[in-house]
Amino acid sequence: MTGWLRGVGVGPGDPELVTVKAARLIGEADVVAFHSGPRGDSIARRIAASYFRDGVVEELLVYPVTTGATDHPLGYHGLMADFYDESADRLAAHLDSGRNVVVLAEGDPLFYGTYMYLHDRLADRYDTAVVPGVTSVSGSAAAVATGLCRHEDVLTILPGTLPVPELARRLADTEAAVVMKLGRTFENVREALRQAGRLDEARYVERASSDAERVLPVAEVDASTVPYMSMVVVPGRDLRADAAGRAASSGTSDPAVPQQGPEDDVQGEVVVIGLGPGPDRWLTPEASAALADVGHVVGYAPYVNRVPQREGLTRHASGNTVEVDRARDALELARKGERVAVVSGGDAGVFGMASAVFEAAEMHGYTDVPVRVLPGVTAAQAVAARAGAPLGGDFAIMSLSDRLKPWHVIERRLRAAASADLVVALYNPASRSRTEQVARAREVFLEERDPATVVVVGRDVGRAEESLTVTTLADLDPATIDMKCLVIVCASGTRVTGVGQVWTPRYVH
Repeated sequence: MTGWLRGVGVGPGDPELVTVKAARLIGEADVVAFHSGPRGDSIARRIAASYFRDGVVEELLVYPVTTGATDHPLGYHGLMADFYDESADRLAAHLDSGRNVVVLAEGDPLFYGTYMYLHDRLADRYDTAVVPGVTSVSGSAAAVATGLCRHEDVLTILPGTLPVPELARRLADTEAAVVMKLGRTFENVREALRQAGRLDEARYVERASSDAERVLPVAEVDASTVPYMSMVVVPGRDLRADAAGRAASSGTSDPAVPQQGPEDDVQGEVVVIGLGPGPDRWLTPEASAALADVGHVVGYAPYVNRVPQREGLTRHASGNTVEVDRARDALELARKGERVAVVSGGDAGVFGMASAVFEAAEMHGYTDVPVRVLPGVTAAQAVAARAGAPLGGDFAIMSLSDRLKPWHVIERRLRAAASADLVVALYNPASRSRTEQVARAREVFLEERDPATVVVVGRDVGRAEESLTVTTLADLDPATIDMKCLVIVCASGTRVTGVGQVWTPRYVH
């Protein structure tokens, strides 16, 4: 009969934070396994040693390395995979002999815990269970002794190994945060906190709940002294600021923005910026300079996420289909004297936020607020360039989305463009809730055009997943089209070269 396996969390450091269940199982185990760095000093063992029974077999699982430097042919992850395979084999030998095995984990076994990799390899073969433990996040929050998050606040837990721009963005976008995996990453984490404007409120916690616990403002920490077993805690707003912010949130203003009275004569501005279809290299120098000069960036969350976080920048991300609301919020910020960027993918003036800003200004009385629109590379240009020159003659750009206009209007315009023999670039061809429009558009074109008319489909152009398909109206499969695609239906004179490039003559046949 085989033994059982238990992954047991032993908390962040204080032996008295080991749960009653964890202590019982440790005391009942025939084998207790624990990990350590190359020096063989196991923190988990130090926490739980007082619960070991006499004569228990101890299995020390020593990591081969603690950084990414290795000569293994598959790199760091290949070396660690071999280590976990070997460790699992050692524990399996005990389990097959009928011994009950406990694997200790600092904090909680399934929260950034090494036990997970053993669980993956053994759980389907043995009687296995996980005993949760007090996490290092809980221990560090208790050490800081400040409310971590309240009400609907979002708490984000981040590894310090993220690149600085990504870490800064995520720190700026959340109410409360915890950053783990410090050590050699600490200076990068501190720089990300500075760029996100969160450095002053951030607290450093070292070896939470242990006798060696330290709590310091992050700005005061000597980076050379930071161990891996430490973290940064960024609490949400305190109670008074929290109450004030939630009271203000019922209006149109943002609680983070200083309120100005009518006597303040500060001129703000809204700059509407097209970020291009995806890659940073397609962001214009003019747009980059404008983004570096504003205090706020407003937009649909995926587009706001593309703007690098920096010190002094406040981000206002929102969901899809609320264009006028976010435009109004941007105009209100500008009226208070703030410089605000409203961002769109592609070109903001092509099915983007520029029109929504002017609409909101007219609708809500912000026509006195200066608005400037900066151009960007739009998706039709990007796909056309990848294909060759399908837009070399007269062309039209249309959206197949019927969210803001009825389908009969779209169909009438499609038929007019098709009968005029224009090249037509189709934006928003499909989504999860709109699957029939592109099929109906194809039918309209087939009623007006030769089935051999060239069609170009670009998906994720400019990104790693980019693909380009050159086909015909007859062979176009609407089921293959989704929201990541842009479709170009070419003209009768459009040609395809011997190597598959598509171009439309400047002259009419």
